[in-house]
Amino acid sequence: MSISGYFSPDFDPAELAQFYQERGYFVIEDAFDPAEAAAIRDDATAICRGQHGPVKGAPSIAPDASDAEVLSQMLCIHFPHKISPLMRDALAHPPLVRGLTSAIGPNVKCMQSMLFIKSSGKPGQAWHQDEDYIPTRDRSLLGAWISIDHATQENGCLWVIPGSHRPGILWDQHWHGDRRFDCAEESRGFPWTDDDAVPVEVRPGSVVFFNGYTLHRSLPNRAPAGTYRRALVNHYMSCESFCPWQPPAPDFKAGMAKHDYRDVVIVAGRDPYAHHGYTSLAEPLLRPDGRTGCVNWTDGKVKEYHDAAHS
Repeated sequence: MSISGYFSPDFDPAELAQFYQERGYFVIEDAFDPAEAAAIRDDATAICRGQHGPVKGAPSIAPDASDAEVLSQMLCIHFPHKISPLMRDALAHPPLVRGLTSAIGPNVKCMQSMLFIKSSGKPGQAWHQDEDYIPTRDRSLLGAWISIDHATQENGCLWVIPGSHRPGILWDQHWHGDRRFDCAEESRGFPWTDDDAVPVEVRPGSVVFFNGYTLHRSLPNRAPAGTYRRALVNHYMSCESFCPWQPPAPDFKAGMAKHDYRDVVIVAGRDPYAHHGYTSLAEPLLRPDGRTGCVNWTDGKVKEYHDAAHS
C-alpha cells in the first residue's frame, strides 16, 4: 500500500480505499494532463475577468486591466461550474471519478465547486472540517482539490492531519483573529497539534481528496509577487444520502430529516432520489478574504482575541 498517499492514475481501488479509510485523504497524481490543467488555469482567468458572466461580490474589472491586476483581487469564487462549461466538465473528469467511486461508492453527486486563485500575499484558511459547512447524513462528504499550479509550502499548499476523520467528531469552531487566515472560523479542541500535520505538495493536474471530517488548513501564499496557488475544489457525497445543506423553503413541512439540497450534479452511478427533481439555487460569488471587508475584523472580536491571548 502507498505509504505517502500519492497514487498514480492506474491505482488499485482496494489499496486506495484502505489508505483513505485509515488516513482520511489521498492524492491521485497527474489526474489531469498538462494541457487539461493549463486549460482550467486559462479558464480561471476568464472567470475572474467576468467573461463567463457576473460573479456576485466581485469588483468591477476595467477592460484594460492586466491579468495580474485582476487575479490579485480574487481569493475564491464559489460555484464556477454554474457559468463555465469547462469547470462543469471537470466535475466528472474520468480519473477523478474513479477516485471518488473507490472512496465513496458507485453513486456520487456533486453539490459545490470553488475556484481558489490565492495570489501572492493572500491568506490561507484556518483548521476546519468541510462537513461543518456541508452536512451529509452518512459522513460521505469528500473534497477533491484539483491543483492547477504547483502547490508548495511556500505558496500555501494544503496541510492535513492524517486520521483526524476517524473519531467522527465535528470540533467546535471559534474566531481566530489571525491575519494569516481568511474570514472563516477555526476548529478548536481536537487532540492533535500542528506537529501532527503533513503538507500535501502536488504538481499541476494532481488531485488531493480528503474526507469531510479530516482537519485541514492552508497558510498564506508567501511566494514572490506574481506567484499563484490556483486550485479548483469540488465537493461530493453519496447519492444515497440526503444533503440538508441550505435552509429549506418556508413552505417545506417535512422537517430537516427529509430536507435534501437538490442543486446537484450526478457524476457517477444513479440517484435514488431522482424522482424528487433538481433545482438551480446557487450562483457564483466571491468569498471575502478579510482585506476587503470581514465582519470579524470590525466588530471588536480582534481586540477580544488579542486581550484573551495576552491575559
